[in-house]
Amino acid sequence: MTEIPRSAPAAFDRRAIPPEAVETRWQAPDGHPIRRIDWLMPRGACRGSLLFMPGRGDVYEKYLETLDYWHRKGWRVTALDWRGQGGSGRLGLDDVTGHIDDFSVWTGDLAAFWEQWRKVTPGPHVLIGHSMGGHLVLRALAEQAVHPDAAVLIAPMLRFFPSFLPMLLFQTATWLMKSLGNPRRLAWKWSEKPRAVPTDRMDLLTHDEDRYGDELWWRGVRPEIAMGPGSWGWVERAAASMRWLARPGRLEAVTMPVQIHATPGDRLVVFSFFKLDSPDFTDCGKRICVVSCAACQIEKAARRLPRGELVRYAAEARHELLREHDPVRDKALAAIDDFFDRTAPVVD
Repeated sequence: MTEIPRSAPAAFDRRAIPPEAVETRWQAPDGHPIRRIDWLMPRGACRGSLLFMPGRGDVYEKYLETLDYWHRKGWRVTALDWRGQGGSGRLGLDDVTGHIDDFSVWTGDLAAFWEQWRKVTPGPHVLIGHSMGGHLVLRALAEQAVHPDAAVLIAPMLRFFPSFLPMLLFQTATWLMKSLGNPRRLAWKWSEKPRAVPTDRMDLLTHDEDRYGDELWWRGVRPEIAMGPGSWGWVERAAASMRWLARPGRLEAVTMPVQIHATPGDRLVVFSFFKLDSPDFTDCGKRICVVSCAACQIEKAARRLPRGELVRYAAEARHELLREHDPVRDKALAAIDDFFDRTAPVVD
């Protein structure tokens, strides 16, 4: 009998909402509409349910490829846009400024959604956050506001520029700037041309030009999702939230397994001041540096987590690990798959 060759699976279209996904809105307890997307029950046995939370200024369109990958792995997948960004409205002075009065508003939204979502979806339940989303997921874990079976943090926002200032001094400086005018005003300049994306922005995010181009395409066809800089209120509240997480006992109280992904090539959630002879300094190959990279700061957090583990990348990876060149992205996905297999096995 002649064997009929199998056709290769079609490449995923990153510029279209897949037919398996449904876009709707969830009403937060105060009535604020939060945009969501759901890949419903997968074909065959269900692996469990996965909730993905993006970073500052992010939208779920950027992660369609990865969300669909997890769905094909058997997960029932959901992603949200945070309140005040993406398709979840705005809280700043205009339609591009990212603002929040306090990060507890976001963790409150996450806790309320998690409670409802967990009741109507099959277990195990896992939670993934990228960048600011990783920070907020970690904070929600430390607050005991959500209780996933396992969590993954991708390049979590635990520290940012200027790295040489102690966090108390940095927060004080941002509080002064916040107080000098409307806290909803822009904290930094977007670009020379109003509303134009900075030309060097890709250098901060990914080496993959095609995947970076997908984000610009989505901003073009859905201009309402585009967001620019954060407000001074956001910056000061981010500093306060990072200081809150850094306090002794916060991360030590997180009992569920947490996997963290980080790269020394990250130029967004970067730098923490450690001297080379400090016990907190971790060699990442940059021996000439007098400040440690994001991975070193994040490694310190991973050590504080009772069940934390760290996946490190070399300098070929930038901030958006799930939107990097295939070798980096494949490494991240394989590590996450293995982590969930070990920590959130399928419920019989």
